Amino acid sequence: MKGKNSKFGALVLTVMAVSALLITGITPVRAQDQAEAQGIVDKARVTFDAFMRNKDYTWLQENVKKAKGVLIYPQILKAGFFLGGSGGTGVFLAKDQKTGDWSQPAFYTVGTVSFGLQIGGEAAQTVILAMTQKAVDSLYTSSVKLGGDTSIAVGPVGAGAKSNVMADFIAFSMSKGAYAGLNLEGSVVGVRGSLNKAYYGEEVSPVQIIVEKKVSNAGSSGLRDALKKAEK
Repeated sequence: MKGKNSKFGALVLTVMAVSALLITGITPVRAQDQAEAQGIVDKARVTFDAFMRNKDYTWLQENVKKAKGVLIYPQILKAGFFLGGSGGTGVFLAKDQKTGDWSQPAFYTVGTVSFGLQIGGEAAQTVILAMTQKAVDSLYTSSVKLGGDTSIAVGPVGAGAKSNVMADFIAFSMSKGAYAGLNLEGSVVGVRGSLNKAYYGEEVSPVQIIVEKKVSNAGSSGLRDALKKAEK
């Protein structure tokens, strides 16, 4: 009888040990993902504010109010496709055409970037305006090829720039505070579902985040306020 009890006790201890390992193994990863997601949102606000303060991006500053959505990448590294980390990952927010409010952010990667940096540096901050409904709708799919499925153009840069640019997406980039000639033609923008899940606590698609407004996170208020302020 004692032998059976000892075996049962050992089994219970084993189950408890395995459970503990699972808990300690999963919880930190999720917490890390949440921290990464919020970090990208915070960096996106800093990036957007930097463009809004830079006198070389007056066209962007004057036309952001015409955009139907904005993609913000705090950092695009001079390399290929990024599946993790902050490099190559950003957020997209769309404007409600009825209320004028900006949506909660959805997370996206960008990859296969062809760099044409005209200044030194291995990374660029990038803001991409979605000027048409076609541009916005394309981001509700799992991935979209810029310049293939939708048109993309480099935005006018320089004090007093008044060029009339016509494209679904209009991109602006800078490195270390100065203009960077970043060529996004042929790049692929894809949904980063793992960060969407981490940020909102459940698996949600961009449509559920932006159109259906199924979830929200108070941590995005600073970024959304910055976009609203930029339209005034």
